[in-house]
Amino acid sequence: MGALRDFVAEVLEIEGSAIEPVEPDGLEVLAPEPLRAAMGWPELVRLGFGAELPAGATAVGFEGDWLDRFGALLGDRGRWAERQFVLPGPMPRIHDPARLLDHAIDFPNAVFRLQEVQATWTRCLLLAFRTTAVSDEKREGLLWLGFNQGTGAVIDDFAPRLRELLEADDEWQVPDAEARLAAGPAWGISTLERRVTPLLRQQVRREVEPFLRTMRRRLDRDRNRIHQYHSDLHLLAHKKLAAMAGATGEKAGNDRKREMLRIAAIEREYAAKLGDLRHNYALRVSVEWVQGLELFVPVQRFHVLVKRRKGEKLMQLDWHPSVRLMEPPPSDWGLGNSRSRLVCDEQLHITEPAGQAPCPSCGKVWCRACHPSACPRCGQAIELE
Repeated sequence: MGALRDFVAEVLEIEGSAIEPVEPDGLEVLAPEPLRAAMGWPELVRLGFGAELPAGATAVGFEGDWLDRFGALLGDRGRWAERQFVLPGPMPRIHDPARLLDHAIDFPNAVFRLQEVQATWTRCLLLAFRTTAVSDEKREGLLWLGFNQGTGAVIDDFAPRLRELLEADDEWQVPDAEARLAAGPAWGISTLERRVTPLLRQQVRREVEPFLRTMRRRLDRDRNRIHQYHSDLHLLAHKKLAAMAGATGEKAGNDRKREMLRIAAIEREYAAKLGDLRHNYALRVSVEWVQGLELFVPVQRFHVLVKRRKGEKLMQLDWHPSVRLMEPPPSDWGLGNSRSRLVCDEQLHITEPAGQAPCPSCGKVWCRACHPSACPRCGQAIELE
């Protein structure tokens, strides 16, 4: 709970509180009047963040509404920020850039040649989203997406390492004019929406999948239990009804009618119980943007000439000295978080392999970036997830 305690301490200090650490894993807070009114606290309050609480402390954790309450204190402060990352030393030299490039990208249907490597700045965009999945239980999570706005690459694979470096560096530097000019313009709203939406949708599915699996197991267990219970009742009622088949008279007729009504009631109750299960286990997922950071970082930019048959196209991708990793190549179609790419014949679009897969209807290989809605031969529409 150390990270949560540090976060709460910073928020409360911003609000004008006097903070004193107490053991084990707690804070003693002298709160000003506006904070006391907002949180419902006395002037002096103790907060505990671990399994073992200080004497007289109120437990604070990720459960409940604590994050919402502290978030309400902050409002929109801190939701968007800019920062310049400064290397601890000079820009590292790449000894064999061509070999590094060969290991970083894969073009099965095209060839590429390194043109030049240039030291420059770029804008990395880090976005945080809060996910909430509610069914018979509730699960919350935090998702981060990362993009290089200078090249268009997705940097999710090493964005966590960038955040770790930032957390370890207490010195916050505002981007200077040189870095802004070299990094170029930021994405517009339309570009941001087009790039973020499909990647966020995939990440949310991956995030809720474990929760969905456990939910389905509980649903199957409850459905089987209800089915077994009503099946036994149904079978017993039918046996009683079958035993009355040879009986005659008014009493026998009334008994048969009663059992038929019982069977109908069992079937109605079974249908109602299944309806309750569908309602209780219905999954509702909400996604909320929480925070964004525009990070100006020094990079070594690779200018790469990609050739497909008689056509050629210039592509840029960056090597990030802060994490000593090459980003994946940009993609004109697809999520862009893998490293394999295909190049189309029509307009030399660089796509993920699925972007040039055969049409499921007519078998024609076609580029989804050139024809984003349907197959150009047979008109088979693209199925959007």
